[in-house]
Amino acid sequence: MSGHGIFERLFAGRWIAGPDIDDAISVARRFNGKGVSAVFNYLGEDLKDKGMVEDAVQVYSELIKRIGSEGIVASISVKPTQLGASISYKTFLSNYTRIVKLAKKNGVFVWFDMESSGMIDTVIRAYRKDMKSKDTGICLQAYLTRSYEDAVGLCKKGAIIRLVKGAYNEPPDVAYQTKEAVTSNYVRIMEYLFRHSKRFMIATHDLGIIEHAHRLDKGHKGEVEYAMLNGIRNRYAVAMAKKGDRVAVYIPFGRAWLNYSYRRLKEAGHISLVLKSIFEDQGV
Repeated sequence: MSGHGIFERLFAGRWIAGPDIDDAISVARRFNGKGVSAVFNYLGEDLKDKGMVEDAVQVYSELIKRIGSEGIVASISVKPTQLGASISYKTFLSNYTRIVKLAKKNGVFVWFDMESSGMIDTVIRAYRKDMKSKDTGICLQAYLTRSYEDAVGLCKKGAIIRLVKGAYNEPPDVAYQTKEAVTSNYVRIMEYLFRHSKRFMIATHDLGIIEHAHRLDKGHKGEVEYAMLNGIRNRYAVAMAKKGDRVAVYIPFGRAWLNYSYRRLKEAGHISLVLKSIFEDQGV
């Protein structure tokens, strides 16, 4: 067996539903049965070929229709370069509009993921065009030094934010370089969201952050949802849902699994969780 084959069986298979939409929906159904919703992401990024971009748009279009017609409790999360942001802003905005229009028709919420820091202004620019909608949200990454100010500006306009730590390699002039600094910024942004946002998502496996969020949540009158990656803390996610939390699991699918998996392995704080998850019964 090749090195990639071993990696795929031991690691990627824990996080990634499989190559096709059917695989993703099958995993989501199991989570739905435990009271946990899904956030689907079709793997692939940095697309510069218009044909590949169109293929990605078609996959998301089919996925949206399946979610709507089959009653899956799920949203989708789309990367800007899947919609053509590496080609042109015009291409990205056109595909963004197509996806959002179809999603609204089918009652599916759309998250716009963040990639490297060079894409942030493009995503925020497009998202601001749809800020009045309650059917779309935007991801912010706590490892970037600009994210607190982005959160403040977006919240003032009523944005729905999904807060993550972030998993890309960035230089010191744009990103915090230690786990402690990233965690501190995450908590700072999270506390701001609890004070100023009526709806947002806390996406982390950090139990200390989750416990702090629960304390803040007791006095919060808005809608807070917690999210984790498929295969990392599945049992914990299900337990949270049983206690009454709104919980979602991020479910990647597709054949472009390698870069995603390596990036997750390198992400600060994930390696120990990933290694532990290999030997655990996931409970879903």
